[in-house]
Amino acid sequence: MKDFDKRLQRLEEISASLRDGDFPLEEAMKLFEEGIRLAKSLEKDLSKVEKKIEILVNNPEPGEDEPHLELFPELDNQPKNPQEE
Repeated sequence: MKDFDKRLQRLEEISASLRDGDFPLEEAMKLFEEGIRLAKSLEKDLSKVEKKIEILVNNPEPGEDEPHLELFPELDNQPKNPQEE
């Protein structure tokens, strides 16, 4: 994640530099291109992390307790698989 932090810091530096605008257009264009590349790579990394989190949240670890349906106790005794009936 350190690399992510370094790239984010560099993007923030580029953004601040472009806002100041104290350099020639050609240099501004190079900074802008670098900023776009950094932003895309950061977005890609965030997307990967988001997918991992989604998997962790939606797929419980094996061996976890089965959910207990306190509000509908009659459903606790139902077969887990309709083919088991």
